[in-house]
Formats: sequence, C-alpha cells, structure tokens
Amino acid sequence: MKQYSVDERGYYGEFGGAYIPEILHKCVTDLEKAYLPIMESRQFQRDFNQLLHDYVGRPSPLYLSRQLSEHFGAKIYLKREDLNHTGAHKINNTIGQILIAREMGKTRIIAETGAGQHGVATATVCALMQMPCTVYMGETDVKRQQVNVKKMEMLGATVIPVTSGNMTLKDATNEAIRDWCSHPADTHYIIGSVVGPHPYPDLVARLQSVISKEIKVQLTEKEGRDFPDYLIACVGGGSNAAGTIYEYLDNDKVKIILAEAGGKGIDSGESAATIHLGTKGVLHGCKTLLMQTEDGQITEPYSISAGLDYPGIGPMHANLAVQNRAQVVDVNDDEALKAAFELTRNEGIIPALESAHALAALEKVKFKPEDIVVLTLSGRGDKDLDTYFKYEGQY
Repeated sequence: MKQYSVDERGYYGEFGGAYIPEILHKCVTDLEKAYLPIMESRQFQRDFNQLLHDYVGRPSPLYLSRQLSEHFGAKIYLKREDLNHTGAHKINNTIGQILIAREMGKTRIIAETGAGQHGVATATVCALMQMPCTVYMGETDVKRQQVNVKKMEMLGATVIPVTSGNMTLKDATNEAIRDWCSHPADTHYIIGSVVGPHPYPDLVARLQSVISKEIKVQLTEKEGRDFPDYLIACVGGGSNAAGTIYEYLDNDKVKIILAEAGGKGIDSGESAATIHLGTKGVLHGCKTLLMQTEDGQITEPYSISAGLDYPGIGPMHANLAVQNRAQVVDVNDDEALKAAFELTRNEGIIPALESAHALAALEKVKFKPEDIVVLTLSGRGDKDLDTYFKYEGQY
C-alpha cells in the first residue's frame, strides 16, 4: 500500500526530513519528542477543543452553494474556514502550537507571514496567552497587506519588515530561522504551513486535520455518507489543503484536486506553480519540490496572492503529486480574480485571493451530476480588498 502519511524518520516518500543548522538541533529534536505526547494528552485535547469551539467558533459551516452547484452540474459544498475568528484556517494551527509551546516551557513566540493571516493568527493567540510575539514579514507584503500589519501591532506583536530577496514569504522565513538560531532556548517558532523541518509538516497537518474531521461529520448529516467524491483546496505551503484531505488520504474513492498559483502563466517566468515547475531540493529545513535554477539557486515566485507566493511546497503535497494521489492544477491570476468576483456577486461571499484559486479549479474538472464536491474556502477577502478594488471594473 502507498504510504501517504509521515514515516518515523519524518519523510513522506522521498520528501521531508530535517535539514537544520547544528544550533537548532536541540530545539527541533525536543519538539519532535514532545509534540505527539502533548497532543495526545487529555489536557491538550480538552484545552484545544474548547478554544476551537468557544474562541475560534468551530465547527465552521459546510455550506451548499446553489449557484456553484447549478453552474458546474454537481453538489458543491464550501467548507467555510473564512468564518473562523481572524478570518482564515490559520488560527487552528496557532492555537495548537502555542499550547504546545507553553507546555514545553517556551516564553517567546516568533512567526513568519506572507499575506499576514498567519501573522495575525499568531499575534492573536499570543495576546490570548500573554506571550511576546515577533513576526517577520517581507517588505513587499508589508506594503500590500497594511491592514494586517496594523492588526498585528494592535494585538501587541512586533512586526519586522524583511528587505532581502524579493521581500516576500521566503525571505521572511529565512529571517525567522535566523532569529530562532539566536534564541534557541526560550523561543518557539510557530511555522504557518506544512513546511519546515520534521516534525512541523506533520504537526501542522494534525492541527489542521480538524477541517476534515468536521467534513466527515457534516457530510454524514447532510448526505448520509462521510466522504465526498472530490476535495478541492489551494496550495502555497499547503496547510489548509493538508487539513482538508488529512482524514481521506487512504480513501481512494475521494479524488484530491490541489490548485496552485500560476501567476501570469506557468511559462511566463512569473509564477508560483511549484509542483509544475519545481525540482527536488532543500529549503527551510526539508527536502521538497522547489522552484530553482540548474545550479540550485531559488528562483523568485510570483502570485497576485501573497499567501501562495512561496517557491516550495509542503513535503506531504510533493509526495501526493509524485504518487498521483492528488491532481494539481495551475490557476493564473486572471482565473482567480474572475472566480473571486463571481462568488462575491452570486453568493455574497468575498473569498481570500488564495481561496479564489481553489474556486477557479472548478472550471478545470468535469463533474457528474451525482458528484459531491467539498471545496475549502480557506479565508475571507478582507485583506485583499485593495487588490479587488483595483480590478473591479474588469471582471
């Protein structure tokens, strides 16, 4: 049988592992030893589930979109992660990780952020737990996500603009890792996606798996069966996608469609379609598929969506693509914008630009009338309004 979950060495097939500087070895191995016993403890389960229910507002609704269902000729449900506190799926992970950090005796939190949603979610839980928080954010993203920067500062976080590289998510991650190397004893790094050295990809996927656990219960109530025919989600690093598919990886009846950011087109030189364009390499602590030159220099990704603008992909998703367990489609900026405006006008839901890539993937699949489709709406579009306003008359 094909192995889709992580093995004891921290690999998904040939991808994953922990490629880290010596100074971080203790931090990462301490976390690796601690995370499963903590997460499986009664205390953690009680605290985590109570916060998800009372603070985040879970379970998030599973909404049957009549408009999308009619248009695409199948039953299309939206998993409404946009309705969570802070406006995206990111809070599921940050609440879990800060509980783990607290249990491990860490007193300071750092994070990286692209679109700002993970930064806001981290700053939110740090305010909740009264822990100091430093967020690294590329200067390009600081400029295009000003509202999220102000939110993080209002929540008490220190936001540090990063001016290296093309000043986006990759560069913010580099700086966060440098900070961690300088403060290994007291600092926990809350990584925002299923990337980084083992155990992070598995840790984040487990925390986000609340999404697919809820889908099982909700589909049983609505359809009398606990699995859909299709699961659709966008992938940058891939945490909302990992959470959406986690409970269904070994169920061959469920087809997985992942939408990655094609930018201005995968052959344009301005794209973030990592699985289409990537080759094997090591970045930010794990072996995965990367956008890189022949001599291994990372090439700068591009997407209209700050949260998909990453040159790698979580090792779990790299493995699913290579094993043909997931079908990966590229969605360009134009297709994502069109899908976003259509959902807004026809359903009264303004999606995040990341989620709009998943919506646009619906155009690329031929459905049967009896198909049940669950698409994860990973976040809401508040943070992307400036971009939407710029293009409004064109769609």
